[in-house]
Amino acid sequence: MDLDATQLETIESSEWDFSDLKALFLNCTLKPSPELSHTEGLVGISRAIMEKSGVSVEVLRPVDYDIAYGVQPDMKEHGWERDDWPMIYEKVKAANILVISSPIWLGEKSSVCTKVIERLYSASGNLNGSGQSFYYGRVGGCLITGNEDGIKHCSMNILYSLQHLGYVIPPQADAGWIGEAGPGPSYLDPGSGGPENAFTTGNTTFMTWNLLHLARMIQDAGGIPAHGNQRS
Repeated sequence: MDLDATQLETIESSEWDFSDLKALFLNCTLKPSPELSHTEGLVGISRAIMEKSGVSVEVLRPVDYDIAYGVQPDMKEHGWERDDWPMIYEKVKAANILVISSPIWLGEKSSVCTKVIERLYSASGNLNGSGQSFYYGRVGGCLITGNEDGIKHCSMNILYSLQHLGYVIPPQADAGWIGEAGPGPSYLDPGSGGPENAFTTGNTTFMTWNLLHLARMIQDAGGIPAHGNQRS
């Protein structure tokens, strides 16, 4: 994704070192790779800012994997023949920043996104070395695209879920784009106006930098202080 002059200048003038940070984007599109994902088009802006800032970034489509239903860490231990979630969870654990992105269908986040959040919840009982939820010390955000209303509704649900698990949510940690109500062009379709939309691009840029700044602050502070928030 090409960044504009202002975005590039902001990166070049940055005084912060983010090179030790890792970010994971879970693109909860319903389309398997290599089909065109309009949601991933919006992800590309945030990804480009992070990568040019030195962050190690991975974008993954959960739909490409065989993820079992359930709220246990490994559903192979609960009757399922296959479950790829434990592999994805290792990537989640390695990431300082998690961005969940989703299209809007019938005003809601995708079914894939719901399954991902359920599986994130399945590991909520895991603890870090300080006795806190293992998700403590990580930051989260979300990106939404669609042809119908629902950006804020989907964002509220996703960001609430992440903070409930232990993620820290920075200011303005969501962004999205929707076309006109009803059938019409999606984000990357010719003439949609999506990639040129200054409001969406600006909010995506704000989200990205706020994720980077908060992840840097938490990392430098050694995590969230473990006092009054330990399971014991």
